[in-house]
Amino acid sequence: MSLYTYRARLTEGTKNHPIYDADTVRLTVDLGFGLTSNLGPCRLYGIDAPELRGDERPAGIAARDFLRDLIEPGQWFTVQTIKDAKGKYGRYLCKIVLDDGTNINELLVETGHAVAREY
Repeated sequence: MSLYTYRARLTEGTKNHPIYDADTVRLTVDLGFGLTSNLGPCRLYGIDAPELRGDERPAGIAARDFLRDLIEPGQWFTVQTIKDAKGKYGRYLCKIVLDDGTNINELLVETGHAVAREY
């Protein structure tokens, strides 16, 4: 697996919040020279968070809100991406690392808001 590293932020100006749930976010990456690209929905790599529907809903809302509290709108961070060739949605898989070194994917698992998952 080869990860590509970019500066990124949550995608702004969309109808819905860019953090849908605790493992799906919409990202905009900085390509340099004043160019950006909207990646659309991205899946946080190596984790599985509770869903916002069904019996998992209360835990899903708590996990989503925890993630929303960690990343401010307009805040730049580092993202490592890989295109998911196996997934049925073809989304980018990503790891998010804040400027203070916090790995968001690992933090969600450490705090019980997600479980580590290989897929």
